[in-house]
Order: sequence, then structure tokens, then C-alpha cells
Amino acid sequence: MTPAETRPIRVALPRGDLRTPVAERLVAVGFEAEGYAEGSRTYQHGVVGREGIITRVFSDNDIPIQVAMGQYDLGIASRMWIDELLVRFPQDSIVPLRRFDIEGDSLVIAGAPGANIARLASMGVVRVATEYPNLAQHYLTRLRIPDYRLYEVWAQAEAWPPEDAELAIAPRAAVTKEGLDVLGDVHRGGVWLIANRAALQNRDLSAALEPLLALPQGTELEGVVVPSPLTGALRAMPRPVAERTAFRIAVPDGHAQRHTVAALADAGIAFKGYEEGGATRHPVAEDPDVVVKVMRPQDMPRAVALGHFDLAFTGRDWLRAFAASFPAAPIVELADLHRSNYRMGAVVSEDLPVETIEEAIALWRRDDPERTIRVASEYAALADEYARSRHLGRYSVIPISGASEGFVPEDAEILIEGTETGTTLRANRLRMIDVIMESTNCAIGSAVRPPGRRGELRDWYVERLSAVVAAG
Repeated sequence: MTPAETRPIRVALPRGDLRTPVAERLVAVGFEAEGYAEGSRTYQHGVVGREGIITRVFSDNDIPIQVAMGQYDLGIASRMWIDELLVRFPQDSIVPLRRFDIEGDSLVIAGAPGANIARLASMGVVRVATEYPNLAQHYLTRLRIPDYRLYEVWAQAEAWPPEDAELAIAPRAAVTKEGLDVLGDVHRGGVWLIANRAALQNRDLSAALEPLLALPQGTELEGVVVPSPLTGALRAMPRPVAERTAFRIAVPDGHAQRHTVAALADAGIAFKGYEEGGATRHPVAEDPDVVVKVMRPQDMPRAVALGHFDLAFTGRDWLRAFAASFPAAPIVELADLHRSNYRMGAVVSEDLPVETIEEAIALWRRDDPERTIRVASEYAALADEYARSRHLGRYSVIPISGASEGFVPEDAEILIEGTETGTTLRANRLRMIDVIMESTNCAIGSAVRPPGRRGELRDWYVERLSAVVAAG
């Protein structure tokens, strides 16, 4: 028998909001993944009373990719992320098997209150922000918007309208919470069981399929929405753009917020509504010429390169990752804030008996010179740059969005990841074998100094922030 025939059946399960309803239904049909319902931080689980089955917890959007690659035989995932792959690669090796009675979120197109798609389309280029570029492309093409620009963002596309995009394609709950108007349905959602096509044809998956197909079935509605084409929306001349007078600053949310609040406070700067723990989208600066907006730090390099902000606070890792994709982008680091220090590098299994990446490559290829080395990372472009710079030879980059520590060694040989203390890596029996960069948070801006008052304000902010660092 071949190794593929003897290996366990591998099932990918979602974490996050889907974990609880999926776990409840799995237990009800006798498919209890050990520790899954309790939210165990162990990523790989056996199934109680069922030998030969292994489950692994992923971020929802990673599951279709893992199943398509054949690393997992079966998976449970939101239909939006399944179709995000299938609308671009319809012949990919994913087979949707059954919709469950779990209501996942739906995907909508939304804009500022009072927005109208036909009116926007008749005025010039329509900017659309989204985490779902393939579904967005599918929808906008069939909507027949004459001219649009798609901004692929990491998260929180709903934060972009109206200042930085006219429209967003994002989950309904998120755009409603942001106060945007829903202008149409893009995807109706749902949660599905999927299978790898080759595994379904060539392996006996019945030990896992029988209980999974016994899960309560939902209504099999078509997920992807095909909109009616706009009528009368002709390609227009580009809308005139007046030179911006306001000095725009982007500040981060999430983990990076407390570091940014502290750096600003040390420089004698505060934005009302951006205190640690604050959640206001538009904090207020004392200077009326300064406009502040909270955004995801991953998206700031793109937003600055597009000319939307004069100053932004992000991580040097995200700046480096953006530069790996767009090396000619007109964006530079203005000040290293020396906070949120951590190392970015190549992570491998703790059990690998090597000291360098070169030794690791030699070991992996010792018995198979043509072996593909899998490199997993949230920073896909940076992972690709690393693989080329270290001469990995035949390699495959696996883009991921979370739960990264569980990928090595079963689902990837290398993980490109950042760590502050190494505690999480050690807990997962991993170690960093090759350091790519020392990352901190930083202030970034355009390579060209803004004109007039905006340039003066940028100089002032950078001088204040740099003076704190220089003082110690």
C-alpha cells in the first residue's frame, strides 16, 4: 500500500465563531474531536472512539486551500471562502458535499449612507475594498460597472468607505456595525462540508464521511449571487480630485494600538477616542487640520502608497511584506519607534536535527532531490522572497491567516513567523532557525514629502517621535 493509502483521514475544522456550533453538531453525531469544543490551543486532535482520523483546527479561510492542496481529505468551512477559491479556479480539486444547518454570515456590497452604485459608476472610477477579491471581481464584472479599482485588504474592508473607497464588499454584520448602507447581496453564506476530489475518488473516507454526512442539513441555496447589470452607467471621465488640505494619519487597532498610544503619549501627542482600549473609528486631534482614522496595520502600507494618508503607524514587518510585493511603491519608513520588538524568521520543528537552513534543505532532500519544500506564512510575498533568497529550489508558498504554529511539521516544512519571546514557538515544539529581520513598529509615509502645511505637519510629528527615541 502507498503512504497515501495508509495515512490517517485528515479533517480540517474551523476555529473562531464557527467552532462552537460545529463542535456541538459533531458531538451529537459521535464525531468528537478531543479538546475541540473546549477551545484547546492544541491544533491537532484525534476523534474519540474513531481510530485513523485526525482533525486539525484552521482559520476558516485557510480550510479550502488546505483541502484543495490535498493536505486534508475533508473540511468544514464557510461557503464564502470556498467560493472565493472556486470562482477563480472552478476546476480546483474541491468538492462541496453538503450544506449544514449553521448560519454563516453573508457577503454584501455597501457604501456610505445614501450611496447609490449606479450614480457612483457614472461619476468615474469606483474604488472597492474587500477581503474577497475573487468574489468581488466576479460580482463587479457581472454588475458591469464601467470602471472600478479593487483594493484587496487584510481585514475590515468596511473601514475604507467613504474616505478611502466608495464601496466595500464585506460581511453583512461588519458593514451594519460600521453604519454603512447595504446596497446588494454578493454571497448568501452558509457552512459546508467539502472534500478533496482525488481523495474522494481514490481513498476510503467512509469512517469520517458517514458521521459527517449525518450532520443536520441546511437548505441548499446558491451561495454566489449574480447581480442584474446596471443600466445607463457609461464610462465617465475621471472625477476631479481636489488637492487634499487635511493632514491624514492612520493609527492601528488590535495588538499594535497600545504600543502606538504609548509612543504618541511619550511624544506629547494624544488623539481623543484613541486611548488604550478605545474603539472610535475617527479619533480627534487637537489640530483641526489633522484627521485621524483607525485601520488595520497590515493595510497601511497600501493606503499610504495610494496617497490616502500622510503618516501611518504600522509594523516594519508589514512594510517589508508590502515592499516584497510592490518594490517600486513610493513609501518609506520615517521613524523607527523601537516598540513591539520581535524577530521575523524561518521557523522549523524543534526535532529537526540541523542548525542552519542550508542543512535543513539538504536533510529534506536527502532521499528525494525533487521534494517540494512547503513554506507557510501570513506574509506570502515575504515567504516567496525568502524562499528565492535562500535558494530553496522547488518550493510552494502556502498563504495562511492564523493558527500558524500548528502548520509545522505536518503541513509545511518552514513557517515564516514573528515572535517576541519564543514562548509560543517552544510550546509548539518549534524554533527559529534563520532570522530575516528584527521588527518594531514604525511611522511610514510617502517617499515624496507632502506640499505646504501637510509637509510641515509631517516634519513636526516625525521630529517629536524621533526625539523620544533618541532620548532613550
